[in-house]
Amino acid sequence: MAKEKTGKMHFWDAFWDLRVDECPCDIHFCDWLEKEKLKNKTIFHFGTGGHHIVGIRTAENGSGNCVLGITAAPQEYETFIKLAIERPEVEKTYKTFFGDIYSLDARLLPDFDVVTLFHLCEFRTEKNDEYGALTDREVTDLLTKKTRSGGYIVFYTKSFAFDTAEKVIAKWEKEMPVEKVGMFETLLVYRKK
Repeated sequence: MAKEKTGKMHFWDAFWDLRVDECPCDIHFCDWLEKEKLKNKTIFHFGTGGHHIVGIRTAENGSGNCVLGITAAPQEYETFIKLAIERPEVEKTYKTFFGDIYSLDARLLPDFDVVTLFHLCEFRTEKNDEYGALTDREVTDLLTKKTRSGGYIVFYTKSFAFDTAEKVIAKWEKEMPVEKVGMFETLLVYRKK
């Protein structure tokens, strides 16, 4: 019997507030959703930020979209709890959970119309190996499989790790049933066939 890997969860010990000049991906994503007139869609959002702008804006703009976000930052999760308590009308269509995206289990996820992978390759280290976590490519494949046919997978080209993510994306694009749609601001958009 194989020995089970152990180790503490690798988490992000920082708080990321809305920094439009440094990281406009969430704003650009909301703008893209509105430009494309995407309504009543289910969205998986990797990296909520302490601002939770994707969940707030989709709740306020009448789109009917709903968002499931993941954060590995305890401080960001705490701001979600505060948001949920203070603004239940937002929490109704926006849920965030705390966890390591590299330890996702597909059985726990519904299918999505849109998936954001803005922070691909930013966070995965040997610390994740201690507990047998997925790789960036495995996370990309898992979430692609959880994307409905005709749905979108969106990447952030100004990520500090995009040079590494771009290599993952290049192989993924050749091996998975996806096609490049193009760019919107700082976002690289693909569609699942």
